[in-house]
Amino acid sequence: MTDAANPLPELPLPDLPGFTHRWVDAEGIQLHAVEGGNPTGPAVVLLAGFPQTWWAWRKAMPGLAERFRVLAIDLPGQGHSDRPHDSYDTHTVASRVQAAVSALDVPQYWLVAHDIGAWVAFSLALKYEERLHGVALLDAGIPGITLPDSVPTDPERAWKTWHFAFHLVPELPETLLSGRERDYVDWFLNAKALSPDTFDSAETEHYAAAIAAEGGLRASLAYYRDAAESARKNRDALDRQRLTVPVLGISSSHGSIPDMGASLSPWADQATGVVLPDAGHFIPDEQPDAVVAAVTSFIDHAG
Repeated sequence: MTDAANPLPELPLPDLPGFTHRWVDAEGIQLHAVEGGNPTGPAVVLLAGFPQTWWAWRKAMPGLAERFRVLAIDLPGQGHSDRPHDSYDTHTVASRVQAAVSALDVPQYWLVAHDIGAWVAFSLALKYEERLHGVALLDAGIPGITLPDSVPTDPERAWKTWHFAFHLVPELPETLLSGRERDYVDWFLNAKALSPDTFDSAETEHYAAAIAAEGGLRASLAYYRDAAESARKNRDALDRQRLTVPVLGISSSHGSIPDMGASLSPWADQATGVVLPDAGHFIPDEQPDAVVAAVTSFIDHAG
């Protein structure tokens, strides 16, 4: 396989020791993947969410790499992947992620995903169950399944989900956020992490730059604007089938979803859950060792 070209060469590209950057064709667009670890071990594919990139997994990847072949993939519109102008519903995105995994010569794998990455992973598990050994989903409501249809007005809860409605408004987010991406990203990282010093200024700059780069803000908003289509396709799929692969729900003590395992169990044949202490929403950043331990235990027991 010949790697495709980096579609965003002007965007700074952080390196992680022991890992290699790859770009692969995924149904006509280029997706960025970061690969390393044990080449003969089971494959683990990592997907991040808003407002992050593959870099969200940087603290967990070395621990996983001791036993597993690790591939962290930037979703379409995220990080150093292409920002297409078509649909960002999670079934369309799932097809592109699966195409990228196939291009990386991974016949079957474990999928671990956070936030919007978990939206995509849920749909991917419905579409490509034969390619998965199992899926672990971290702190995310799934469109059409566990994501509420309305935003709460109670201030104690509204701050966690207010942006779902804001991102749906045509043009207004672009007007208010263009040129202020760093302020916006900084609010999410600080408000939703348990500890205010979880993210340093360099990490905030990295994520903000990815969103500020051409097409980044549009693509970030598109996942929310296409969430209703994602929900419809999820419900249609679940009318025909359930999740048959093993599912692990990973929650945190101060996250958005108190019990991911329980929230997913009505739609899965094999769903278990774990709650990790001392973390907010950004669990891979806040408790990377605990995430590595939970994923490794899941693979050992479900495999």
